[in-house]
Amino acid sequence: MRILELKAMRGPNSWSVRRHHLIVMRLDIEDLEQKPTDKIPGFYERITALLPTTYSHRCSEEHEGGFWERIKRGTWMGHVIEHIALEIQTLAGMETGFGRTRSTREHGVYNVVFSYIEEPVGLYAAKAAVRIAEALISGEPYDLEADIQKMRELREESRLGPSTGSIVQEAVSRGIPYLRLNGQSLVQLGHGIHQKRIRATITSRTSNIGVEIACDKEETKQLLESYEIPVPKGRVVRSEEGLIDALEVVGYPCVIKPIGGNHGRGATIGIKNVDEAKAALAKAKEISRSVIVERFITGLDHRLLVINNRFVAAAKRTPACVVGDGQRTITQLVEEVNKDPRRGYGHEKVLTRIDIDDHTLKLLARKGLTPDSVPPKDEVVYLKATANLSTGGTADDVTEIVHPYNVFMAERISRIIDLDICGIDIMTDDITQPLTETGGAVLEVNAAPGFRMHLDPTGGLGRNVAEPVVDMLFPPGTPSRIPILAVTGTNGKTTTTRLTAHLMRSVGHKVGMTCSDGVYIQNRMLMKGDCTGPASAQFVLKDPTVDLAVLETARGGIVRNGLGFEHCDVAIVTNVAADHLGLKDIHTLEELALVKSTVPRSVRRDGYAILNADDELVMAMRKQCDCKIALFSLDENNRLIRQHCKLGGLAAIYENGYITISKGEWKLRIEKAVNVPLTYGGKAVFNIQNVLPAVLAAYVRGVKVEELREALLTFVPSAAQTPGRLNLFQFKNFQVVVDYAHNPHGFEALGKFLSKIPDSPKIGVIAGVGDRRDEDTVNLGRLSAQMFDEIIIRQDRNLRGKTDDEIIALMVKGITEVDPKKKYTIIKKEEEAIRHAIGHAPKGSFVTLCSDVVPDALALVLKLKEEDERVPFSKEDIPNRNKELVG
Repeated sequence: MRILELKAMRGPNSWSVRRHHLIVMRLDIEDLEQKPTDKIPGFYERITALLPTTYSHRCSEEHEGGFWERIKRGTWMGHVIEHIALEIQTLAGMETGFGRTRSTREHGVYNVVFSYIEEPVGLYAAKAAVRIAEALISGEPYDLEADIQKMRELREESRLGPSTGSIVQEAVSRGIPYLRLNGQSLVQLGHGIHQKRIRATITSRTSNIGVEIACDKEETKQLLESYEIPVPKGRVVRSEEGLIDALEVVGYPCVIKPIGGNHGRGATIGIKNVDEAKAALAKAKEISRSVIVERFITGLDHRLLVINNRFVAAAKRTPACVVGDGQRTITQLVEEVNKDPRRGYGHEKVLTRIDIDDHTLKLLARKGLTPDSVPPKDEVVYLKATANLSTGGTADDVTEIVHPYNVFMAERISRIIDLDICGIDIMTDDITQPLTETGGAVLEVNAAPGFRMHLDPTGGLGRNVAEPVVDMLFPPGTPSRIPILAVTGTNGKTTTTRLTAHLMRSVGHKVGMTCSDGVYIQNRMLMKGDCTGPASAQFVLKDPTVDLAVLETARGGIVRNGLGFEHCDVAIVTNVAADHLGLKDIHTLEELALVKSTVPRSVRRDGYAILNADDELVMAMRKQCDCKIALFSLDENNRLIRQHCKLGGLAAIYENGYITISKGEWKLRIEKAVNVPLTYGGKAVFNIQNVLPAVLAAYVRGVKVEELREALLTFVPSAAQTPGRLNLFQFKNFQVVVDYAHNPHGFEALGKFLSKIPDSPKIGVIAGVGDRRDEDTVNLGRLSAQMFDEIIIRQDRNLRGKTDDEIIALMVKGITEVDPKKKYTIIKKEEEAIRHAIGHAPKGSFVTLCSDVVPDALALVLKLKEEDERVPFSKEDIPNRNKELVG
């Protein structure tokens, strides 16, 4: 078997708009296409033995054991691999269960689709599932546990930690979107101007001064002491000489820890002599130059959590330890403790497995013990110096028994240190009594305290401590999202996107826009190139200056990774026409429409899907949408428009020469199409069609009719405003238009425009694309022969799978089918083709340049236009020079 392609969906996609996280594996099962599972001897016995837990998979049988029944009856290997990939993720602690496997038009090739929790794990599971299946087929032994352990390790490397994860989960439960800003714990909650950021439990509101104070343990202690907060006696040292002096003041037992440490790193407690102190000093200096020596306060270790200056939880913490039974060694006792099903690898479960590491060995050695020692019955042997859960410690919730004075003190400390989220470590024998009466002390104040001990304590109630964090960042009524207007379709997307962004900017919005030309933030290009995929969309949503996003959303990005957003507020579908067919298992217009329907299907319930009522495939998307519907049409008598408006629906129509919004049966005329610059005096009908959904999108977002009219009149098509979209240039003796038309539907629209142009002859510079079906390329040739009097065939820079001669031959075939005598010239390089067309253009002609690299073509045309203007002209040229563009 061969994996032909492996990709991860990260947003709504054509496989599922609800399940965003999917692995899509294109798999060639080769000769196994002729060998379903019932034809492979012993396969059923081997898979049920290796993966007995797959008995729970219901499959299409809708009952437990259904998958096993399918294997016994005979099913194909792609289907089996889907189930293996799901099961091994579950065995690694990431339970997930959505999957589907579909055959393609290629013999033996399948799309195997399954859900994942962590992307690196999902990708690994795909490859591992194929290896496992191959081993099951051949009967060779397979080390399944090695794969499961590897997936656990990948999960720990990529997943959000318990604290960050809990805040994200709480935000998501409230409909607040999030974006990971790096591979660690930096996360953005919300979009655009409404975003807040967290890194673990540091937030956008966290005081920098507060963090600096908390990270300097000596400064923290001095500050707290000045506010009459009980703290241990201590000194800061940097050398062994300083250590000796500090020990004379502090005495024994003592604690030595780095000033800048956290999570117990570099700390040693219960030091009883100078040799132990020197060793502890060396350990602490690995973390920071300055080290604090404190009196060891006896008692129980407690963590009090304060969020937004309010006490929210408390836990009593115990370091990792074992209890002797007089028979087993410390190593054996640790193994027994680790059998607790609540203990797991890293943060996968409530508790972490206990490891005997160098720190443990040193701690045991100080007590005269080794891992092979047998502790007496009931003797507690501590294996770590600190009570962190990440090193195997335990925590019991004591929130409800904390004395009111201690609550008051904790909340006061949060304000003294100036932290919005802080963990206060207290040593006391009895948390139910005031700290001032028990002789206890505040040991540390932690910025970015871990939440795990409160979320999943070993004993007592778990506390949703993420809730007050999200309350603090997004108080009730505070917005977290910015409006997202998404545009998809085959043709007209970029013009519609640019016009929509212009309409929204005109009423004061700070717009972020993506399109096939680049990414624009507040009308400034920040990224250049085709930016119609999910990464570009998220670039806009991450920008803290943007309050509205207009996102062109092309088929390629949807197929590759899904959408870059979870929901949008408005979705425009311009049309569905033949383009890119035959690629990525999209062979028919219906399959293409399914991919593009991902966008309107992602609209929020209170949002609008704006659909082209003149396109049957687009109108069929209505049934899949769970939102409001608005329609647009060039025909005011369109039956679907009339029915829709009769029922009180909203539509945009072209009626009696006007761009009009129909609200129920009332008509709101915005402006005559001939007055809208984008329509070139009404001649560019396809641009009238682009105006309709843009106007409708702005209208449903609250833009008034008067504002729409003014904005339409100020949107002037040009190389800067709409690059490559019908850009007209007046030379002395002829006109030149640069357009991005690249498929039959686009050529047909351009042809209708050219038919209204009186200039003659009409010269076209055209090209085919290698990744289109042969019939599409031939059709471009036919259409060109109908549109132009003279044709220059050039070639795209990226041939995409065919040779230039193959593509040109297909174009010529189409041309000669229409007119065997049609004049055509082959000039492969685009620059040479453009120079030839303009340099040899007869007086009064109209030259059309169909370009795939629009910026380069525009730059060359502008250069040639400058050269043309420098050439002296005669008096008879003056009328032509003053002629208005396209009449």
